[in-house]
Amino acid sequence: MFIIYFIVGLFASTLGAIAGLGGGVIIKPTLDLLGHFDLATIGILSAATVLSMACVSLMKCRKNKAMKVDKTTSSIIAVGSIIGGGSGKALFNLLTISLNIPTITAIIQSAVLASLLLLIYIYFKRKHRLNTFVLENKLIILGVGFTLGLFSAFLGIGGGPINVAILSLFFSMNTKNAGINSIFIIFFSQLAALVLIAFTTGYGNSDLSMLYYMIPGGVLGGILGSTIVTRLTNRHVEKIFNISILFIIAMNVYNIVKVTLT
Repeated sequence: MFIIYFIVGLFASTLGAIAGLGGGVIIKPTLDLLGHFDLATIGILSAATVLSMACVSLMKCRKNKAMKVDKTTSSIIAVGSIIGGGSGKALFNLLTISLNIPTITAIIQSAVLASLLLLIYIYFKRKHRLNTFVLENKLIILGVGFTLGLFSAFLGIGGGPINVAILSLFFSMNTKNAGINSIFIIFFSQLAALVLIAFTTGYGNSDLSMLYYMIPGGVLGGILGSTIVTRLTNRHVEKIFNISILFIIAMNVYNIVKVTLT
């Protein structure tokens, strides 16, 4: 089983580093599909793996002048996402712990994620016909970050594809730059998520044995993905992004059907 979890971490993190997906958006439905852990444990495994990938990707990005992090905008979004992440995690805890409806929560997560990803896919297929913007109001940017953090924390995905779409639409970034800025935001949101868990529910009730295999997968995936992306054009990255989105939508739909019928 540990080989499977290493491969999941490697595959998700490689795609995450290439297209700014982060990896959590792949890890979450994949671990749901495997069905070995509860939602809370899956969230921790995903966050830790994605954080390791983000660390490596950002370190390698510093050497690549063609891919730049807009530190001002992305930092404001990151702060907003951390605040929103607390609200999203509180909502998640309410449904899974206080109301004790983990099955319904899993269905809601998969349905919301599949719907958001479908909208993102449609946007990227039609974005050449749409106007993009460059938001400058810091309060509005903070609000954008809050919304991203809220959805990301509740869905347990790190926010990758949502980040990329928002950065592309509201900040006129190309796909490659949106990807690395997404990873910058994800780094802080996942770090904050793990700290929040430590001070709220804690890690004592979670089986984290697979972290010993998923984190190395995340590190290796970050190295591979950030190396590959430097050799790709924006068009190639966008194709990988779109194919990945369709794959993840299919997994979430399958998970909804599986949970509903069991």
